[in-house]
Amino acid sequence: MPPTEERELIRQAQRGDRAAFEELVRRYDRVVLRLALSIVRREEDARDIYQETFLRAYRSLASFRQESRFETWLFRIVTNACLDHLRRGAAGPAGAAGAGLGEAGPGGDPVPDLADDRPDHDPERALQGKRIGVRISDALGRLAPRERLVFGLRHTQGLRLRAIAEILETSDETARNCLYRAHRELRVMLADLRDLKEASR
Repeated sequence: MPPTEERELIRQAQRGDRAAFEELVRRYDRVVLRLALSIVRREEDARDIYQETFLRAYRSLASFRQESRFETWLFRIVTNACLDHLRRGAAGPAGAAGAGLGEAGPGGDPVPDLADDRPDHDPERALQGKRIGVRISDALGRLAPRERLVFGLRHTQGLRLRAIAEILETSDETARNCLYRAHRELRVMLADLRDLKEASR
């Protein structure tokens, strides 16, 4: 969306135009849900956070001064909602409905792929892939909330560290250190998967 068009939609929504706000929701709904799902790992919880995010956005829209991008402002709301959820310890089993590390690139959909039912499909390989996906999802679920959040912003949304730091209202260096810790912990937790992959070559 061109920046001028988005600014006009925001101004209309701030004046009480519900259709303008609904258009903003429509343009960002998938990315908000995808980000929430990549952080909390459960579809039911992600949908609750999705609803909470847009409710908070609607209530706070009048105070948005367009000093930052609307996307940054909205991501700040959804990340705060995710952190609130994780701090309450309500995330539940990490692998219940989440996504594996390798299932979402920048802008990708974190929902796991459906099983391939073609006749030439290898069921054993599919089962192994599913088990690996569960292991990865479980490892992501064991990261500290802020580390999981930074990891999701970087690898699910494809955001640069500077944008992540702006969303979290912290320094680039703090965001970089948080991402480094997430990578380090995941490498430790998933070291046996790397060994297994190398052994199967």
